[in-house]
Amino acid sequence: MSLFDPPAPLAERLRPQTLGEVVGQRHLLGPGKPLTRALASGRLGSFILWGPPGVGKTTLARLMAREVGAHFIGLSAVSAGVKDVRDATAEAERLRGRGQKTILFLDEIHRFNKAQQDALLPHVESGLLTLVGATTENPSFEVNPALRSRARTLVLEALTPEDVRALLDRALSDPRGLPNVTAQPEALDLLARLADGDARRALSTLEVASSLAEPITPQAITEAFGRHLPQMDKGGEDFYNLISALHKSVRGSQPDAALYWLARMVEGGADTLYVARRIVRMAAEDIGLADPQALRLAVAARDTAEFLGSPEGDLALAQAVVYLSLAPKSNSVYIAWKAALTAVREGESLPVPLHLRNAPTALMRSQGYGQGYAYYFDDPEGSFRQRYLPEGTELSLYRPGDEGWEGRIQERWRKLQAAHHAERQSK
Repeated sequence: MSLFDPPAPLAERLRPQTLGEVVGQRHLLGPGKPLTRALASGRLGSFILWGPPGVGKTTLARLMAREVGAHFIGLSAVSAGVKDVRDATAEAERLRGRGQKTILFLDEIHRFNKAQQDALLPHVESGLLTLVGATTENPSFEVNPALRSRARTLVLEALTPEDVRALLDRALSDPRGLPNVTAQPEALDLLARLADGDARRALSTLEVASSLAEPITPQAITEAFGRHLPQMDKGGEDFYNLISALHKSVRGSQPDAALYWLARMVEGGADTLYVARRIVRMAAEDIGLADPQALRLAVAARDTAEFLGSPEGDLALAQAVVYLSLAPKSNSVYIAWKAALTAVREGESLPVPLHLRNAPTALMRSQGYGQGYAYYFDDPEGSFRQRYLPEGTELSLYRPGDEGWEGRIQERWRKLQAAHHAERQSK
C-alpha cells in the first residue's frame, strides 16, 4: 500500500459484515425483534432509520440489502437531487427485469425538500424501490407525511458506554483494526464515556490516539478527542428538547439542572439571544408577580448577553436562570391573560361603557363620553361603585398565587374584591 493509496479509516474497516457483528440496537435486532422478523420473512418494506450520528444507520441499510439479496444504491441527500433519483430508478428498472430487487439508501433524507421527497413516492408505492432513509432529525417534522405513511420508522438508540467499550476492544483485536496497538483500560473507559454513543467518533479518536502514544493513555485520548461539544441540532428536536428541559428545571426550582441544560445549549452553539428571550419568557410566565424583580433581571440578562456577546454575556444568563429557579413561582397572570384572550375571542365585542370612554372634545362630552366617571382620588367609594366591564359582562380572571409578593397581597386583593362587590350591591 503506497502513500497515494492510504488505508480506509478505522470506522470503515470495522464496519460489520453480518448482523451478528452489529453492536447495540438490541431492541431492533434481538430474537423476535422488529427488524429481525422483517429480515427473516424476506419481505422487506421501506424504512426510515431515525437516530443520532454514529449508531449504524448506513451499516444496517447495507446489511438489510445483503440479507434479502437486494441491489444496494446509496445516495446522500446532501449532494443528490431528482436526477440522481431518476438514475437510480432507471437502474432499478433494469434489475427488476432480471428478477432482482433494489434498495435505495438515502442518507440525511431530511435534507430533501418536499418536491424531491415527492419524486420518490410513485416508485416506493409501486415497489420498484425499497426505500431506506436515514436521518438524525425527527421524521415527524422533516419527512413528508405521504412518504412517512409508506415507510416504517425505526428509532435507533445511541450506543451505551458499554457498547462503545466493546467496540473499542474489538478494534484492538480484529485484524481489520489495530491489532498491534495496546491501550490502558482507563483510556478506553474514558473514550467510551466521551464518545456520546457515537461509534464513528470513538473509532476515529482511537485511531488518532494510536499515533500519539503506545500504549494509548488517557492523556492521548484527551488530546485526540479535542474539545467535547455536546450534540445539538440547532433548529431541530434536540434544540427544543433542551429549551424545554431548561424551562421545566427553572419552573421546578432546580438551579443545578437549569445551569446544566443552559450549558448544554451554550456549548452546543445555540443562539444565546434566542435563549435569553426564552429566559425572559420564563420570568413572565412562571415567576410573574410572585417576584416582580424577576422580569427586570431577566431583561437585564438579555441586554447584557447582547452587549457583551459570548462567552462573557453567558454569565448573565446563568445568573438569571439561578435567580428564576430560586424565585417564588406564580403563573396567575399567565392563566388570567389566557382566560382574557379566550373571553375576547369567544365573546361579543361589546361597547366600552360611556363613563369609561375618552372625552377630549366638547362634541364627545355632549354625547355622554366620560360622563359620571368617578375619579378614585376624588371619590373612592364612587370609584368602587362604577362598572369597569361592558354591561352584562362578568369576569373573574386574576387570582393571586400563594408565593412571594402575591402571597403578601392576597388579603388586599380580597378586600378590594369585597369593596367593589359591596358598593355595586348598594348602588
